[in-house]
Amino acid sequence: MKFAWVGLLMTTTALGASTAALAQQKTIFVAGYGGSYEQSMRKEVIPAFEKQANVKIEYVAGNSTDTLAKLQAQKGNQQIDVAIVDDGPAYQAVALGFCGTLTAAPIYKDVAPVMLFKSNKAVGLGLVGTGFMYSKKAFEENKWPAPTSWADLKDKKYGKKIVLPPINNTYGLHALIAEAQLAGGGESNIEPGFKAFKDEINANVLAYEPSPAKMTELFQNGQAVFAVWGSGRAKAFADTGFPVEFVYPKEGGYALGVAACPIEGSKVAAEANAFIQFMLSPDIQKIMAKSAGFGPANVTVTLTKDEQKGLPYGDEVKSLKAVDWDIANAKREEWTKRWNREIER
Repeated sequence: MKFAWVGLLMTTTALGASTAALAQQKTIFVAGYGGSYEQSMRKEVIPAFEKQANVKIEYVAGNSTDTLAKLQAQKGNQQIDVAIVDDGPAYQAVALGFCGTLTAAPIYKDVAPVMLFKSNKAVGLGLVGTGFMYSKKAFEENKWPAPTSWADLKDKKYGKKIVLPPINNTYGLHALIAEAQLAGGGESNIEPGFKAFKDEINANVLAYEPSPAKMTELFQNGQAVFAVWGSGRAKAFADTGFPVEFVYPKEGGYALGVAACPIEGSKVAAEANAFIQFMLSPDIQKIMAKSAGFGPANVTVTLTKDEQKGLPYGDEVKSLKAVDWDIANAKREEWTKRWNREIER
């Protein structure tokens, strides 16, 4: 498969570099999500880029807070060249000075405005939505209707049957904010969210599970039947043949942008930028939509009705809520400490 980005690496490499230097294989360290996303990257994205750019990619799997923690721990001696993280941690990474400026390239003209960062130090690669995933088999057997509201997490019939990520994961943070909003609060007044989890939701939670593999395992063995999760994760799970359904609560699901930034001070900055541009190319955007469930950031990408299923795409995107990251990021460490003290004891 040939991609339209081929000339990008050449244009971002310093003038005067010798042919021998260009031919020498370099290694790029890319930090990104694990689970189904990692599988898609290793199988369908990384080999194509390695072949055409004559580079080696080392993929470092972990959730967004893990990646941000690595960047903080390696400050002054970064071992990551490209970070792929949720939008909230991406804004933190930019604010902390970890992201370098994106190299100008024609591909950015095709990126949806909502996916562009004003700082020009990161860019959105795609979009997923946070909502509910439930086991169709379990719900049918119990004659339960599909969940429709964030309030359903409090329903006692789901006792020890719900699983959701902790709040150091964006899906879990979305759930906390949603419960706060349900009671008249929100990012600037999170107290109702903590109260809802502590008093009503906690008793229904089987596990606060950060691992995508463990999350699916809990559904497969029947322990969990209801989860707060992302549309992309749910689609990848459903694509394995397991009978799960994904729905957005009537109050609205949440938009989760997936962003990439080239790390400041990288010794392979040209290659890192070329990789990000490659991720935005129409062919790769379509691959990640179909295999990882990401709504495309590149506006030139069109999907069939079949390919759109389970993805934030078109008018559906407009119904998703956005987090006020200026408030949430300033409070996130405090909230996480409180969560660990009061909720996940």
